[in-house]
Amino acid sequence: MILIRNFATAAFGAVLGFTALLPIAALSQHHGSGHSAAPQHAAAADGRQMVTMPDPMVAHMLTNMRDHLLAIEEIQAAVGKGQWDQAAKIAETRLGMSSLGTHGAEHMAGLMPKGMQEAGTQMHRAASKFALAAQDAAVTGDWKVAITSLAAITTNCNGCHAGYRVR
Repeated sequence: MILIRNFATAAFGAVLGFTALLPIAALSQHHGSGHSAAPQHAAAADGRQMVTMPDPMVAHMLTNMRDHLLAIEEIQAAVGKGQWDQAAKIAETRLGMSSLGTHGAEHMAGLMPKGMQEAGTQMHRAASKFALAAQDAAVTGDWKVAITSLAAITTNCNGCHAGYRVR
């Protein structure tokens, strides 16, 4: 039984490690790094809407997205330690509606199609909702709503990445 449990734990860890790399691979394909492992014909078949913006704005947006991923990593670490108030603080200040000014969202939004703008807004709203749910979990000990809310953040990220690419 111990062997099976250890194997299951190792397999789960391997899956998590692999899936953690997927967003990084997707980001590298978005900005045309030329280092994509995808065959050239796959890029031609990419059905996502191309969003063209000036190079400095693309760089700014990708920097923001990398910080969003880092914030999610820090949130997950805090949640794993049961530090719900810390997770809430990170979510609101780095991803939530309160973070829009620090990310230059006002300047970016005008360069994005409406659907991309809406996906970004929904991600920021989901982060603020998670922050509230995490604060509740800190008081009540009921973490289920917070975990579900955390998943809603990345659902919005994935939706945007599935529909849009930048150059």
